Amino acid sequence: MLVLGGYVLASLAPEMVTRFDARRHIHRIWSQDMQTIVVTGSTRGIGRGLAREFLQRGHRVVVTGRTQGSVDPAVAELSPLGEVLGVPCEVSDYEQVQAVWDAAIERFGRVDVWINNAALAPDHSMFAEIPAEQIAATVDANLTGTLYGVRVALAGMLKQGGGKIYTFEGFGSDGMKNPGLTVYGSTKYAVRYLTESLAKEYADTPIIIGSLSPGMVPTDLLIYSSRGEDQAKWEKSKRIMNILGDKVETVTPWLVEQALSNDKNGARIAWLTRAKAIRRFLLPGYKNRDIVGEYEREYEARSK
Repeated sequence: MLVLGGYVLASLAPEMVTRFDARRHIHRIWSQDMQTIVVTGSTRGIGRGLAREFLQRGHRVVVTGRTQGSVDPAVAELSPLGEVLGVPCEVSDYEQVQAVWDAAIERFGRVDVWINNAALAPDHSMFAEIPAEQIAATVDANLTGTLYGVRVALAGMLKQGGGKIYTFEGFGSDGMKNPGLTVYGSTKYAVRYLTESLAKEYADTPIIIGSLSPGMVPTDLLIYSSRGEDQAKWEKSKRIMNILGDKVETVTPWLVEQALSNDKNGARIAWLTRAKAIRRFLLPGYKNRDIVGEYEREYEARSK
């Protein structure tokens, strides 16, 4: 999966387009106050890291997971940091996504930022070998879930007079291809189109629409979607990930600060830019890291 490095190397610095000046005025008002943030798929991994960082900055957060059993532990862990509302939600069910918005409004009065983070990945296998139900589940979560999330958030934010909506990028967003990642990459490529198209479609409204690109972060999703490779390829992939990758607690503070401060419609907020990736390959210190191995051991311990 060496091509994963190519994906990150192909990532460019954030592209910013501003087409409605009222957004900046609204942003200056909102950025001074406590905000309500919805992060879908936030019971673990990057989503929970984002929720934690928003709470630590004094904001209110709505966390979602597919079941009540996944939501409750996340809420218990995050509650000491601030106001948290947990709502179980299967993002491929429009009514459940709408229920998240409704619960947030009922509890907090408005939603200022909506982040479509929830995602799934099928087995790392050749396309003809992937079970049909895994293909459907991945498309449902990554694409249909994002479509539904944006639809719900747009309708609500237009009614309340403003807000920010972010989609989440991943492998394939920039068109890179790799055997075994066709399904996941296809959904992320579609999500980029969706984001760019909606930013243009709603350019003359007070809604900011953009995307977040976390780079390469060891999470359950990344480990699961990568370890289907044979051992030699997996070891090669890990060497690249150890150079380019970063832990959740490293990436999420920066993403949160950028998401809050951004006032440009169509922004693509990327943690790992081309220049940063090149520097990492040139500097010797990054070749000695083992962040993937550390996460792998944690993953295996939790899986027992």
